[in-house]
Amino acid sequence: MLTNVLGTALKGCCSKPATGFYRDGYCRTGPDDRGLHTVCARMTREFLRFSLERGNDLVTPRPEFEFPGLQEGDHWCICVERWSEALDAGCPPPVVLEACHISALEFVDLDDLKTHAIPAA
Repeated sequence: MLTNVLGTALKGCCSKPATGFYRDGYCRTGPDDRGLHTVCARMTREFLRFSLERGNDLVTPRPEFEFPGLQEGDHWCICVERWSEALDAGCPPPVVLEACHISALEFVDLDDLKTHAIPAA
């Protein structure tokens, strides 16, 4: 069983568009995932701008990577370190705790995630 940050079964983050490093809808990680895409976040205009300013364009579609491009309101598995950077910058996107992989807790505090939690869809 895959586990989330609450210690229960990991729930899916988004299937349309299919998210996650493995594009299976889950914010799970593995040895090939150098970015650690373990945080299920709802995109905000501020976060998308923040990410773009740091060289990660999440808005432009990239079909060759099965990436549709994101807009405000979309759910997506993001890198835990990018979420932490956004937290420090004051613009972390809201997260779905049930869909955040437990390994995210190696980099961010559960209380910080809880502060920015939204209900699972």
